[in-house]
Amino acid sequence: MHLPSFIARRYLFSKAHRNVINIISIVSAVAIGIGCMALIIILSVYNGFDNLVESAYNSYIPDYVIEPAKGKTIFLSDEGVKAAVKELQEGLAVESGGRDAGSAVCIYPVLEETVYVQYDVVQSIARIKGVPAGYDSLKRLQDNIVDGDFELSFGDLPRAVVEDGLAISLMLRPQFSTPLEIYLPSRTENISLMMPQSSLLSRDIRPSGIIQLSSTDDKGIIYVPVDIARELMEYGEKECTKIEVFVENGADANGGVSEFKGSRKAKAAVSKARKALGESCVLKDRYQQNETVYKMMRAEKFAIYMILLFVVAIISVNLLSSLSMLIIEKKEDIGTYQAMGMKDSTIRKTFLLHGWLVCISGALVGIIVGLILCWIQHRWGVIPLPGNFLVNSYPIEVKLTDVLLALVSVAAVGFVMAYIPTRSISRG
Repeated sequence: MHLPSFIARRYLFSKAHRNVINIISIVSAVAIGIGCMALIIILSVYNGFDNLVESAYNSYIPDYVIEPAKGKTIFLSDEGVKAAVKELQEGLAVESGGRDAGSAVCIYPVLEETVYVQYDVVQSIARIKGVPAGYDSLKRLQDNIVDGDFELSFGDLPRAVVEDGLAISLMLRPQFSTPLEIYLPSRTENISLMMPQSSLLSRDIRPSGIIQLSSTDDKGIIYVPVDIARELMEYGEKECTKIEVFVENGADANGGVSEFKGSRKAKAAVSKARKALGESCVLKDRYQQNETVYKMMRAEKFAIYMILLFVVAIISVNLLSSLSMLIIEKKEDIGTYQAMGMKDSTIRKTFLLHGWLVCISGALVGIIVGLILCWIQHRWGVIPLPGNFLVNSYPIEVKLTDVLLALVSVAAVGFVMAYIPTRSISRG
């Protein structure tokens, strides 16, 4: 039998008369439990919002993007670019019979440029994105259409898909017959002060759909066929502004963001592709494409965790007080233990374990209650989310790492608070 823990449990669970020390200990345990419960619930809510934001961003963005390190264009004939594309094409594909069998890697060179647009009498600045054939068949983009269809051609006639915010500002609907006019200054013509419009290249195109995009970088975007963008931007067939890589049907490709986890083969392919590109281009994964957003979400979660942990530390001062009073009350017991030959270190360990048991018992109860409340919110959405959001109630996702982090953190705080008063125990 471990003597210090036996005595500590006797002090904690004894049915002897209840005095103010016992009441303070109970209050300390309850307060610590409430702190732990708050930690679990709030961290789980942050996890829910993180997943909500990540799913909104990841619902349509490419899994990887190759962008020029300098300048605006990428030459598809460049040996490094061709080698990188080959590595990604082969390395991100999932073999037949694998866990995600049927997944395919789609690689699209695209052209992007800021343009001036006019729809009827309304004018605005926008950004065209010229995409090749097959781009409009991507399911992740089709799922974000809010009006019309994601179609970039109707027979031989080109069509455009407009971001919803831009469509609202232009008062545009795909059902209207009015064409969207796109203007871009020529790269090769000199601007005439007498007739500046003569240096503008223009193209009329009918909108076929409106798409909802969450990223601020994609606001005001217009998807058009790549031939239209190439004509306006006066680029050659082997030039593009970036290369987008989509891994359809959930193939393993990346180990950095959300549920998109990478196999060794995929990670090796990405590493080889980056080496092949050298310093001329950069290869970005989902995290790097929205690095600021992900860093902000993690910083917010860390900040709220530190604030709540500080609150728990303040609450744990009650534990320090109750243990100090218990040591004073048990002076006679301490003298008896010393007379029986018990070492001071063992006596300190006894009271340290008592204080720590108070802390741990409160923490465990708080965590269990917090998990139950999280399950209720996740199951029934008891607390609604005010305003217009993607969900009607506060999203919840419990992570084992958060539970362990809360338990270990509170246990560490409780250990420190219990250790401080035990230092006064000595043979007197």
